[in-house]
Amino acid sequence: MQPTADIPPRLVLKGTPREIGLAHGRQLQHQIKSQLEIYREMFEYTSKMDWPAVRVLAEEFRLTAEQSMPDIHAEMQGIAEGAGVDLLDVVALNCRSEISLGRFSDGCTTLAWKKSEQARVLSQNWDWTTSVGKNMAMLRIEQPGKPIVHMVTEAGLVGKIGFNSAGVGVGLNAIKAPVCASSKVPIHVALRLCLESVSVDAAVERLSSLGGAASSQYIVLADSSKSLGLELSPLGDVHIQEDRSGMIMHTNHFIVNNCVQQPPWLPGSPVRLRRCQELCDELIQAGVAGNQITPALLREKIFSDMYNAPEAICCSEDPSSHPTQKCSTLFNIVMSLEPGNVEAEVVFGRPGHGEESAVVKLPWGLEGEN
Repeated sequence: MQPTADIPPRLVLKGTPREIGLAHGRQLQHQIKSQLEIYREMFEYTSKMDWPAVRVLAEEFRLTAEQSMPDIHAEMQGIAEGAGVDLLDVVALNCRSEISLGRFSDGCTTLAWKKSEQARVLSQNWDWTTSVGKNMAMLRIEQPGKPIVHMVTEAGLVGKIGFNSAGVGVGLNAIKAPVCASSKVPIHVALRLCLESVSVDAAVERLSSLGGAASSQYIVLADSSKSLGLELSPLGDVHIQEDRSGMIMHTNHFIVNNCVQQPPWLPGSPVRLRRCQELCDELIQAGVAGNQITPALLREKIFSDMYNAPEAICCSEDPSSHPTQKCSTLFNIVMSLEPGNVEAEVVFGRPGHGEESAVVKLPWGLEGEN
């Protein structure tokens, strides 16, 4: 049994986009530089691209951000300055999903569940290259005129998985597809824009106003009144509504979007989806509903499941994989989204297998603000 996971640093970032970026870069400079080395090796192995070639593509996305999303561009400039690295290095981190065209082996299983007409639970395991685990962070971002953002992310990224003070939550499943448009929004930037929105509908409108996603990905959005799955592609989007049980579940393949024909990828993805459905059906048949849908229950009954290991809902490393491809579940998050009660529980490591950290609550209290 491995030791329990370390709890990543907690950062409170306030002010202008540049000030937020500077604080991010300064406080996480060692992790950001480590990330650059990890992704440099991953790009060379998975995409046969050296870092100068990566930076050429990053410049295309930098121009789009500068023209269409100046606040995000200014924040990335601040991160780069604070960390003592080049702006294009930070842009490359934030666009790594687009530059790789899905050649990384990230997994993930997401589940949104309706507790009541005015309450939703949004949850997921995030599966990724194990070496990245040491470079994660929890951020609280406070900006004038925008909801407060609470997210779990990788050092150097402006957006990832989490929720905001308006009660909007977002999750992510990576999709592999050979289509990319640098004039559109990179997925990690899209996640941040969703986290700055006051509702699911406002988040969808924000992405649409910028031309949509730059690569094929899946985002699940939820607020207290609705959940919505977004199968995104530069060639067209398809939305998934809650099913008759009030659920939306997803893994790493498109279910309804036929705009992009995907090559075979991650054979465990359909297996995980079927398994998640089976486990959820068992809970429904047992009468689980409403306030019984707790973070502890979801971790125990769904997100710790090892069926079809190593490509299970709770992912474990494949010893035969290249070091850059050794993936495992790095954290589980369960967000409770209801008026007057917007919060999340996070465990870092593989839930239910002795590797997870203690439960971390978001938002955290004053003791975390240092």
